[in-house]
Amino acid sequence: MGFLKQVLATFIGVCIAAVVLFVIMLIFIGVLIQQTTSPQKAAAVPANSVLYISLNHAIVEKTENNPFEELNIPIYGGERSIGLNDILRRIQSAKTDDNIKGIYLNPTTVGVGFATLKAIRDALADFKESKKFIVAYSDAYSQKAYYLASVADSVYLNPQGSLDFRGLSSSVVFLKDALDKLGVDMQVIKVGTYKSAVEPFLRNDMSPENREQVTSYLQSIYENFLLGIADGRKLEKDSLRTLADAYLIRNAEDALKYRFIDKALYKDQLLSELKRRLAVDEDKDISAVSLLSYTGGLETSSAKDRIAVLYAYGEIVDGEGNFSNIGGDRISRELRKLRRDKDVKAVVFRINSPGGSALASDIIWREVELTRREKPVIVSMGDYAASGGYYIAAAADSIFAEPTTLTGSIGVFGIVPNFKGLLNNKLGIHVDEVSTGKFSSLMTDPDRPLTAEERALIQTEVDRVYATFVARVADGRQLSTAGVDSIGQGRVWSGAQAVSIGLVDRLGNLQEAILAAATKADITNYKVVELPEKEDPFAQLFSTSKDKIKSWILKDKIGEYEKYLIDVKQLLTNTGIQARIPYTVEIY
Repeated sequence: MGFLKQVLATFIGVCIAAVVLFVIMLIFIGVLIQQTTSPQKAAAVPANSVLYISLNHAIVEKTENNPFEELNIPIYGGERSIGLNDILRRIQSAKTDDNIKGIYLNPTTVGVGFATLKAIRDALADFKESKKFIVAYSDAYSQKAYYLASVADSVYLNPQGSLDFRGLSSSVVFLKDALDKLGVDMQVIKVGTYKSAVEPFLRNDMSPENREQVTSYLQSIYENFLLGIADGRKLEKDSLRTLADAYLIRNAEDALKYRFIDKALYKDQLLSELKRRLAVDEDKDISAVSLLSYTGGLETSSAKDRIAVLYAYGEIVDGEGNFSNIGGDRISRELRKLRRDKDVKAVVFRINSPGGSALASDIIWREVELTRREKPVIVSMGDYAASGGYYIAAAADSIFAEPTTLTGSIGVFGIVPNFKGLLNNKLGIHVDEVSTGKFSSLMTDPDRPLTAEERALIQTEVDRVYATFVARVADGRQLSTAGVDSIGQGRVWSGAQAVSIGLVDRLGNLQEAILAAATKADITNYKVVELPEKEDPFAQLFSTSKDKIKSWILKDKIGEYEKYLIDVKQLLTNTGIQARIPYTVEIY
């Protein structure tokens, strides 16, 4: 009887779980159907409104579908995100929207690179040409947040708030000692004096060459950072450097003294200031619409001629990839479609990538080269277009970058982990095998080091890929192979530096690249289309569920340290020879 009760209880429990799962799936599908079939209504913007911009949420290169972002569903919902493309478009629309009288900018931290940050800042500067106001206010400004806020007409800070201004820094996490303790030997084969992507596995500090290149591009980015603030606040750039070196600005009192802010205000005082600018009575509420909700009123062109903006962002990977990376097959297919489309008169290839698979990079390069023979191809670089990211740009007619873009890194490497110490000595695990040839077990046996002959074979292949990379750049940029090699060797350059050495044609944003494409194609009446098209929510849900769940669990447990484990995993699991920027470059 007890056994039957247990069986019955188990059966009922399974049935209840199945019903609950079925109901959840119905809710998911219902939301998806509603999101995909219901027309998207623009948020109503009352007259005399302000556009509220915080940017304290995820910012990606291009807005993607997430039908669950409004719902408090773990993994899929709750986290709002917006693409840079829509941020710029909405600010541009607000410039001519009669209902929008000004912008209330409220940044605290901004989690994007400096090139993306500058693009947003430039859009805000363009908005000011409408003679509408921009007011910036925060309880605390990070350095990136203040760089953005400095474009405003008036900058305010909470009287007890902080303003961080101490100069930029870039740090790297090194793993050699940890790997030694685990008994893991990372066998690296590379080309490039500056190809430091693998340094975290081999050292406990930066090599002199890596320190040289980081110092160089960091100073270049710092110059542009200071220039932007100096221009926005009408201050001398050299005085800003002095203030940062001495760390003289830390709080509201300091910021007011050195003219970094116009006033120290509490939130109620800030609201009164906004009401004064809007001519709203003190006892009335301010009408505001958030950037996330605002869709703007820009008219779409009905012109037949088109300029296609093809977005490629994330790691470059073999195969299809997904919306968060650059699959060699997927992006190549998009380029082939654009090449055959007679209505597309030019292609703007928007790249924001640290690189990745050398093979996938070459596959994409080939399609860019073929497309350029049929119609103009202009590259627009985001925060990164380095190593493989530069490889896929090299064949374009012209390359645009922001001054703070990180690019170049023309170099390649291969990495073969040897787990002998970990498996044999730490875990007591041994591997034995039978092979049919001398090199049958090359890179398949996890518990032995490479032989000298095996290492030489891999080095030959790495050298071959590097020579091909250099040749692609030399041909695309009309430089000598010796000249490319001299500025290659894995070295990373800022966009401003890349112009001076011939890797980039012009400093400019995406809109300027689009205008250049129109000029090259000799068209004036055209429609801009963005590709790849947004992924179907059903496909996105089921194709990335496992990855999303794993990422969500990892981030929930270890927070911001998740990114370091992801970096290690990518380098350990990437197959083939890699053309990738050194580690994850973060500048604070």
